[in-house]
Amino acid sequence: MSDIDVSEVHEAPATPSRRQFLRGAAIAVAVPAVAGALAACKSEGAGGAAAGGTAAGKATPPGATVHADSDHSGGSTAAHPTVPASAQAAAEEMDRHHEAGIKAFPAATKGKGNQLMQPRLEGGVKVYDLTAEKIQWEVAPGQVLEAWAYNGQVPGPQIRVKEGDRVRINFTNKLEESSAIHFHGISLPNGMDGVPFITQPPVKPGATFVYEFTVPNAGSHMYHSHMNAAKQVTLGLLGAFIVEPRGGETRRADIDYVMILNDGPHGYTLNGKGFPATEPIVANRGQKVRVRFMNEGMMIHPMHLHGMPMLVTHKDGYPQPQPWLCDTLNIAPGERWDVMIDCDNPGTWAFHCHILTHAEGPMGMFGMVTALIVK
Repeated sequence: MSDIDVSEVHEAPATPSRRQFLRGAAIAVAVPAVAGALAACKSEGAGGAAAGGTAAGKATPPGATVHADSDHSGGSTAAHPTVPASAQAAAEEMDRHHEAGIKAFPAATKGKGNQLMQPRLEGGVKVYDLTAEKIQWEVAPGQVLEAWAYNGQVPGPQIRVKEGDRVRINFTNKLEESSAIHFHGISLPNGMDGVPFITQPPVKPGATFVYEFTVPNAGSHMYHSHMNAAKQVTLGLLGAFIVEPRGGETRRADIDYVMILNDGPHGYTLNGKGFPATEPIVANRGQKVRVRFMNEGMMIHPMHLHGMPMLVTHKDGYPQPQPWLCDTLNIAPGERWDVMIDCDNPGTWAFHCHILTHAEGPMGMFGMVTALIVK
């Protein structure tokens, strides 16, 4: 794992119920890769070593030290006498895939989304140019899919302005169907709301539309397509629109991190990537991290942080009357939640959606998984 010490990550020793689960799961998993391992195990016999472990029944020379295989659990990976060799081989295969994913994190992929976009100034107006077009996007290592993107990145460029700023967005549509941009959470004049046939004509292929407004309300907001949105947004036409309060943030953060959740043709993603290509949040002990969750998908995603609580401060850009602590925060489609994390517990801590089918399976972690690393 790049720059990450996984030696600090421990797992409790397996209980009999876990062995029963692995035995059942292993029998159910019938993949070609396991078949080879089964044949190798059978040829060694029930007393043979499993995946390099100490052979069952073999005497240990006096004074010798037996080293268990590295499984990050503190226990031996040698086959238990009561576990069939076939089940043990399948369990070893599952462990190998899980470990490989962890060691690959954070995996390098082509393209990075949610990059801060700098405006140009024209007569005191902050001007941003956004172009929608089809691209090829690497979601996870080797998984290259078609995306519909703003300025060639998923999510689109991060826009940060201040309350009261005058903003102009020049939107050009290079797709093969009409589109538009809705500024989600910002209280705009009706003509700038970005909904075709309600507030504006659709922006047809090859056309440009200009949005211009004075930013009225602070908070964590979003921008995205509002035309054929179930397809266009899930394919990548989305981005963060952060409005800083006129007087500055009331809570100091050493790190201000935007985490955009999405689900659809690209799978379950955090900022356009699936594990192990997701980006970890790295902080020093004692630092405070603000995470701005934004759900651009069509499913709920309860985000769970290990090791430290999250202090919930804002919902949809509005301060909570009384901030409150949690370790799992449910984020519904369209919602934005701001949390503060006091990084007082060193280590590498899993940070993931707790709908487990969005994060982990027999072949290891995937999708909506990242880590908070406190040095």
